[in-house]
Amino acid sequence: MRTLSPSLLSADFSKLSDEIESIEKAGTQYLHLDVMDGHFVPNISFGAPIIKSIRPISNMIFDVHLMIENPEKYIEDFAKAGGDILNVHAEVCPDLSKTIDMIHSLGCKAGVTIKPDTPVDAVIDVLEKVDMVLVMTVYPGFSGQKLIPEAMKKIPELVKIRKNKNLNFDVQIDGGVNMKNIREVLETGVDSIVAGSAVFGAENPGKAAAEFLNIFKEYEK
Repeated sequence: MRTLSPSLLSADFSKLSDEIESIEKAGTQYLHLDVMDGHFVPNISFGAPIIKSIRPISNMIFDVHLMIENPEKYIEDFAKAGGDILNVHAEVCPDLSKTIDMIHSLGCKAGVTIKPDTPVDAVIDVLEKVDMVLVMTVYPGFSGQKLIPEAMKKIPELVKIRKNKNLNFDVQIDGGVNMKNIREVLETGVDSIVAGSAVFGAENPGKAAAEFLNIFKEYEK
């Protein structure tokens, strides 16, 4: 089953509870939480306290995307705050395998993210250990960017490796996905879709999420 993971970064923070409730009622499975530190990416978003504050109001899987340097220093904080999946960038982890083990030791699922310019080879050695690979199809740090088609080619590559090696990780896409290109994106074989502006930027986020989920049904495996 394909999953939708709307990015909270695009939500109206003056009414977070209502925004989260609207997409969950629509059947959304994941909530994508973009954590930015102002170093690995130019912007700063929010940290563990915000995640902890919204954890009691939702049963969705908290899909935490750590766009930060030295993630190993903060992983425990995000696990305690209620993160279910902790996703770190391959580009900032000198010992990616050790970081993944640390995430698993805290009872969370572990993901690894690659930026548009980072090849699949950068994570090939940890594919047997991860629960998710997140393919960025925009440069991390800003919402509302256009999808980079070249980056999307890594998705079928990962799907093929998973099949050939009989592995069990999900492939997620993040960046520029909207109602105009969603079918093209789904054709790649991707398992999970991050959508920020296309959901929370809509007049009715719950309705927008439901529209995505209805299209997903056309591609059920």
